[in-house]
Amino acid sequence: MTEELERILLQLTQPDNAAIQQATAQLKQAFKDPAIIPALCAVMSGSQNPQIRQSAAVMLRMRVKKHWKKIIPNDRESLKAVVLQAFMQETEHTVQHSLSQLCAVMVKHETPDRWPALLQFLNQSTKSSNPHERQVGLLLLNKVMESNPEPFKPHYCQLLQLFSTVLQDHNNPTALYYCILALTAITAYTGSEEMNLMRSIIPNLIVALKHLIKADQGQASEAMEVFNELMESEVSIIVPHVSEIVRFCLEVGSDTTLSDSLRVKALSCIAFLIKLKSKTVLKQKLLNPILQTIFPVLIAAPPPGEHDPEDEEDDSGDGTDNDNPKHCAAQIIDTMALHMPPEKLFQQLMPLAKTCLASDKKAMNLLLSSMLQTVCQSLSDSNQVVRSAGLFALGQFSEHLQPEVSKYCAELMPLLLGYLSSLNQAKVGHVTKAFYALENFMENLGADIEPYLPTLMETMLSALNNTENLKIKELAVSAIGAIANAAKELLVPYFPPVIESLKGFLTTTTEEMRSLQTQSLDTLSVLARTIGKDVFSPLAAECVRLGLNLTDTIDDPDLRRCTYSLYSAVSTVSPDCLTPHLPAITTVMLLALKSNEGITAHIEEDKTFVLLDDDDDDDDNEGQKDTDEFLEDEPETDIHDVAGFSVENAYIDEKEDACDALGEIAFSTGAAFQPFLESSFQQVYEMRDFPHEDVRRAAFGAMGQFCRAQHQVWKENPSETNHQALLKLLDVVLPCFVETVRTEHERQVVMGVLETMNNVIKSCKEEAFKNPQRLKEISHVIRDVLKKKTVCQDGGGGDEADDEDQQAEYDAMLQEFAGEGIPLLASSVPADNFAPFLNDLLPLLMSKAKSTCTVADRSFSVGTIGEILQSLMSVSGGQGVAGRLSNRLLPVLVAGVRDSDPEVRNNSVFGLGCLAQATGPICVSDYPMMLSVFSNMLTKESDLRVIDNLCAALCRMIMSNVDAVPLEQVVQLMKPIVAASSHVLGNKNVDEETQNTLAMLIKQFAQQHSADFQKAVTSLPGEQQAKLSVAISAS
Repeated sequence: MTEELERILLQLTQPDNAAIQQATAQLKQAFKDPAIIPALCAVMSGSQNPQIRQSAAVMLRMRVKKHWKKIIPNDRESLKAVVLQAFMQETEHTVQHSLSQLCAVMVKHETPDRWPALLQFLNQSTKSSNPHERQVGLLLLNKVMESNPEPFKPHYCQLLQLFSTVLQDHNNPTALYYCILALTAITAYTGSEEMNLMRSIIPNLIVALKHLIKADQGQASEAMEVFNELMESEVSIIVPHVSEIVRFCLEVGSDTTLSDSLRVKALSCIAFLIKLKSKTVLKQKLLNPILQTIFPVLIAAPPPGEHDPEDEEDDSGDGTDNDNPKHCAAQIIDTMALHMPPEKLFQQLMPLAKTCLASDKKAMNLLLSSMLQTVCQSLSDSNQVVRSAGLFALGQFSEHLQPEVSKYCAELMPLLLGYLSSLNQAKVGHVTKAFYALENFMENLGADIEPYLPTLMETMLSALNNTENLKIKELAVSAIGAIANAAKELLVPYFPPVIESLKGFLTTTTEEMRSLQTQSLDTLSVLARTIGKDVFSPLAAECVRLGLNLTDTIDDPDLRRCTYSLYSAVSTVSPDCLTPHLPAITTVMLLALKSNEGITAHIEEDKTFVLLDDDDDDDDNEGQKDTDEFLEDEPETDIHDVAGFSVENAYIDEKEDACDALGEIAFSTGAAFQPFLESSFQQVYEMRDFPHEDVRRAAFGAMGQFCRAQHQVWKENPSETNHQALLKLLDVVLPCFVETVRTEHERQVVMGVLETMNNVIKSCKEEAFKNPQRLKEISHVIRDVLKKKTVCQDGGGGDEADDEDQQAEYDAMLQEFAGEGIPLLASSVPADNFAPFLNDLLPLLMSKAKSTCTVADRSFSVGTIGEILQSLMSVSGGQGVAGRLSNRLLPVLVAGVRDSDPEVRNNSVFGLGCLAQATGPICVSDYPMMLSVFSNMLTKESDLRVIDNLCAALCRMIMSNVDAVPLEQVVQLMKPIVAASSHVLGNKNVDEETQNTLAMLIKQFAQQHSADFQKAVTSLPGEQQAKLSVAISAS
């Protein structure tokens, strides 16, 4: 049979489809013979043709992988001996590679200790004095370790000692390569006992990689994955060597003689390290060396005769970026901006940026107006690449520097409109950047957009109706969505022509319209939320039908996810229109969440033998299908054969949008969604562990919305069944939130969970705390965030000093989301129940009110304290708890009143007013001091918000204990109070109770101190006098 099998395998390698099909049929018949395994072994060991030996080894591996248990024990032992002998005598590297994979499959079934001959061979070969034998031994070790690393755990210390030795064998680069891959394979499984050995290897590892780069850049790029594995699995191993790793990666990343893929790998390592250990990077003074090295990469001119990748015009308009060193250098700076304190980053970054942006007029200063001036000048530059960069920068300013950038509306809008009207529409990439800048700037203008609306809409409607370029139409449709976000009801006159254009785009099914259709659905969703319920409601049912018709006829994940957003938006305007379609809508969304479509498992196998690979799913190849059927009766892919997974972004986005939409639709439709709540929750709950962070964040958001929806249903129909359903849901969701905040690695996911948990507590209040442990668990997790003890804050690392005075943007945002939960807890349970936890949390808040802290921290601290006191007013026992805290809080708030920043002063005044109202008579003895503080403040204060809040604080004091407020002292403050009252009274943003109390105070002034009152009133402008008179008369 051996000769016949070898002939068939040879025929399979011929470039003749008919011969291959004939050989496949013969092979299928041969595999029914019980002697097939010995025959494959004989061919694998004895054939003179290396390709046939390799083919036999691959097929034997596939056969053994699923049929091992069917092989009798004696034959297994014989097979192990034959395979090992074949490996030892093989001289061709490709065949050795396949044989090592065969050994790996067998080890997985047998475990290493049940194959002592393999362990003995590995021990001898990896320590051999013969370089080739060491190389072959390390190849085999790498493959068996990659396949099944855990059973080797008892040998890890011995292996690490071996690796340390091999890494110094610089004359054998292939051995270095396999050694590093084996080290990568065990990294995730090492424990504390191996930690010191792992740390000691790092210097040798860096030197070995330098030698491997000289020998084989492709292998070196793959081997550098070891750093990512170390950072992901046990980052504390590399902390003592961060400086050496960063300098090595900078050396590689900046070396223009090396391949782009290798340089990208090195620069990506730096970005990942900054994300995980930004404080260590700062502490070891690596920020400046990183910036000094990557800036030349960022601004480097392309080689002679080549185009800079940043200068290429992307006519597809899809904005995709190929990974290149320049792009990675920019990403490093982006990562720094998110994970490092801005004060420290900008101190090093701006001198470099100033040099790059320098013009003939000397270097620009750091003020925003000067930056904008420089960017605006770039829009008229003769070089289109510079103009495009200027537009992108303006878009970024508009996106991230609000509201300051909007103050330059009068200068920028005419410039952008003029620029847009003169664009060469053939340059799609350039047009895209122009629209990007315009959209981001417009979206934040609010009512200030009104003067520009006629010109804007004329330009957009012209693009929709006249241009033949579908990309330009798509950009115009997107811009209309941005205009709607700013203009809201102001857009109503333009709504009919816009909606007719959108409906026209959405009724065709041609492929080239797909991108325009997805953008049209997005803009339709924006219009539903902004144009006004009365205007949009008549179209709601038609929009739902349009969406359903599209998804019925077109199978496209981008299109589907946009219909989900449309249904979600419609549910907020006209939920009844959605109710009849909920079965169809929820079915499509749940299928999207369940689907594995778009997820590809990459199987590690030699491409020469794709025809014979049992895990290849090429159904178009009949011979392949037949071979699959007889080689394997279980088609599942073995996880150890998977080299990696890739997921198409469209399917990730679809899952994210499905979660978001399900949550909002459940909340908006209320009782109508009840039949779908359980199935939706179960499927969304499964998404909490999804690999992509955006899907996880959306899943947690939807879970919170389901809780709020069920609470709303119970409030409307307070049956015991609805109540128990709510409690059951909360008992699953809230512990899940708490655990995620503690253990999730991605800060944005944790921020999303904290925000959602706050919304659930705000809606459900005391129902969220029926479980007696819940208050403790949530209070403690908020404390952990404020102490920076969670995983995403690099909590408990202990390897670096924490700088309390400066923190990165994400750190501050995370703590603010946590802090916002404290007042919500205070308003949801009796004050005495919360008091022990509040005592635990207050010192953490008060520590952020120090003068050495940032303005954001000080404002957050005193603002949160004020909100806590406001919450205590509404719960039983609140006055007593507030009274007991007053001695601790009063000095903090009084210090805040004297702060140099108006936001801090504003929040502190608010807090003092809440303290007076929450404590009632307990703080009466402090009234004279508080009035004195307010009096001093009013003589100097110019910020109207602060003065408004000061009036509100006086009102709170009067409401709390009118007899304790010496009105003679208040009369001295009459003029500024009367002036402030003209702003406060009639203001929709000020609560009714404050307005009523202030009106009462003003009336008392008018009646009891008429001369002083008239004097104060006549000092006001005429418009404010009239406004004050109307407000008082109406009260």
